[in-house]
Amino acid sequence: MNGEPPVENGIPGDSGDVGEVIRFDVVEHGGGARVVHVVGEIDTLTAPLLRDQLTEQVATASLLVLDLSDVTFLGSAGLAVLVAAKDDADRRGHVLRLVPGSRIVTRALQATGLLTLFDTADDVQGALAV
Repeated sequence: MNGEPPVENGIPGDSGDVGEVIRFDVVEHGGGARVVHVVGEIDTLTAPLLRDQLTEQVATASLLVLDLSDVTFLGSAGLAVLVAAKDDADRRGHVLRLVPGSRIVTRALQATGLLTLFDTADDVQGALAV
């Protein structure tokens, strides 16, 4: 290592514990569509990183697909970030579409009554096609 923090998809990462708990892979799909694939845990420690990532992406993507299929934990702090991102997207006239993709994420959204708040799709291709 040269002392520089690791970079994931052009995004400087945190070389501490947080960087090992969550990762974001951002892929452009043309026409203003972008997919953010989240890998890892979304809890009180990592929710601020998700918030920063979503704030940046919602501002510039007319369709933002948030692929949560590789999320291994979704806590209340993460749910609050998702609601705030949805509100931000709605204010901008942009679309935030979730791909829950796992029982863990789906159950967290169902248990809190938030599943019906979000536009969801079964997979990324379906989310981009809608």
